Amino acid sequence: MPGGRRGLVAPQNTFLENIIRRSSSQPDSSFLLANAQIVDYPIVYCNETFCKISGFNRAEVMQKSCRCSFMYGDLTDKDTIARFEESLEDQNQDQFEILLYKKNRTPLWLLLHLAPIKNEKEVVVLFLLTLRDITALKQPIEADDNRASLSKFAKLARSVTRSRTVLASQFASNVSGVKENGKQSNIAHYQMMSLSSDVLPQYRQEAPKTPPHILLHYCAFKAIWDWVILCLTFYTAIMVPYNVAFKNKTSEDVSLLVVDSIVDVIFFIDIVLNFHTTFVGPGGEVVSDPKIIRMNYLKSWFIIDLLSCLPYDVFNAFDHDEDGIGSLFSALKVVRLLRLGRVVRKLDRYLEYGAAMLILLLCFYMLVAHWLACIWYSIGLSDADNGVTYSWLWKLGNITQTPYSYLWSNETMSPILVGGPSRKTMYVTSLYFTMTCMTSVGFGNVAAETDNEKIFTICMMIIAALLYATIFGHVTTIIQQMTSATAKYHDMLNNVREFMKLHEVPKALSERVMDYVVSTWAMTKGIDTDKVENEASV
Repeated sequence: MPGGRRGLVAPQNTFLENIIRRSSSQPDSSFLLANAQIVDYPIVYCNETFCKISGFNRAEVMQKSCRCSFMYGDLTDKDTIARFEESLEDQNQDQFEILLYKKNRTPLWLLLHLAPIKNEKEVVVLFLLTLRDITALKQPIEADDNRASLSKFAKLARSVTRSRTVLASQFASNVSGVKENGKQSNIAHYQMMSLSSDVLPQYRQEAPKTPPHILLHYCAFKAIWDWVILCLTFYTAIMVPYNVAFKNKTSEDVSLLVVDSIVDVIFFIDIVLNFHTTFVGPGGEVVSDPKIIRMNYLKSWFIIDLLSCLPYDVFNAFDHDEDGIGSLFSALKVVRLLRLGRVVRKLDRYLEYGAAMLILLLCFYMLVAHWLACIWYSIGLSDADNGVTYSWLWKLGNITQTPYSYLWSNETMSPILVGGPSRKTMYVTSLYFTMTCMTSVGFGNVAAETDNEKIFTICMMIIAALLYATIFGHVTTIIQQMTSATAKYHDMLNNVREFMKLHEVPKALSERVMDYVVSTWAMTKGIDTDKVENEASV
């Protein structure tokens, strides 16, 4: 399932991530990445270390040429510049020393390593310029009068305190790649090579390597499993309020008890899977380390998921006290609604699908109506239990010719409410009232009569107004997005027809133009190819 959160939620290129991680462990290492597909090879990324040693901020460096001509000065060797440009044009790997200038025009000696980076098709798409400040290893540039007779290059060609071989070998050891399980990772592709080596770095798509017992959170099994959990979450959100409001004991219905137990087991399995599923880290990388995964889950959603999976029906099956501990366990079923958190945390995945999001919004609207219907019934039953004979539930019993009555109980030494409409009739009527209030002002055949009912109706109308505006506003946007391509197509055709009519284009030519427009749209589907290519090339 495609992820809504942008980052490494699908197999992504981890090249830049590995360079940054490797560079962060070496304070004196800096690098530039340049686009090899565009003229002048603009810089597309530079790390913080380069900004510190050069004095330029990132905004000043980005999109400038990787030739670093903005850092050239009077003493920058022309032959070195020519060699640099030749390596870029020929897409060759090279390493050399060059004198550049900081933003404040202070000389800066750099050991520069140029490496072309290829993609899966063996096409060079990027240039990686790794730089190291070697100014401390150079003798100061002399500007004395007695040295004025020397040429610029002679001044720069002073002996270094260390040999070039030692310096290059030290640099190579610092930026060499790492190995995992006896195989080189993609960091090893851009380790410091000898100039005679024909091995070039690679820029390619790599799936994260995970242990055998760790699931990738975007794999096909996890995608199907998430949809199953979504359906079971809605089942829980429907049945739990209904069972609590209508005092429907699952322990008395074997089939319902079995279904709820199976659902509890599935949610418990989901907890186990969450301990073995990768997640996206703060830097956008896929975290596959088992210890980090477990600690992250324990600190985030574990407690909520565990509370929502406790078998409250099993606890309630051993206690038949309506007003004691059994009533408490019945009320604790509401804790299962915490399972909705599973939908919230994965909502970004469903945002990728317009139709799916449309269905989810409508289902959520109906779900809220269902919850309000259960509360509405509970208020009517509570008023009737307290002796109020003009509540909506009492009137419903009279209309359906199944009136309520009170029967004296010797056990409780108080009257109890008996009779009344069927459970189906009461629920349908409750849902009918909440839907009419949420979508309009109601029709009056079911109305609030008692103070409790009126207070609840006021609150419900306020909530419904906000919910209606939010949900159906999103629904309108989604439908517009789904039909935007068709609307754009018809708008384009109308503009072409109006143009033909305005300029009195001959019929034969007009038909040819229309055929061209229609056939072009059929092939491109209205996609601006140039715009997409420009965005992809940046």
